[in-house]
Amino acid sequence: MARGTGQCRIYRAETIDLTPTRPEHVLLVVEVVSPGSETTDRIVKVDQYAKAGIPFYWRIEQAATGIPITYTYVLDPATTAYRDGEMFTGVIKAAAPFSVTVDLGAI
Repeated sequence: MARGTGQCRIYRAETIDLTPTRPEHVLLVVEVVSPGSETTDRIVKVDQYAKAGIPFYWRIEQAATGIPITYTYVLDPATTAYRDGEMFTGVIKAAAPFSVTVDLGAI
């Protein structure tokens, strides 16, 4: 993730060399919420990514305790809207869209 952007995109392996990059090439978008971007990251971007057909969206927020919370969402293609996925506190241990463990406190 580029520092300061607050966003990370994971692309489908078979599309990594294709240009220009298109929304259908993106498998997962991760947004790191910062003060002032809450509304955009919670409402605006989630709607835009869903309408673009991006299958997975994760939102990472800093809780009052200082421990990061990750909210995951999965696209329902029939409605082009996200449904709630898993929620992780501190450590992400996800099985979809791929198996990954990330300790956010160590980053």
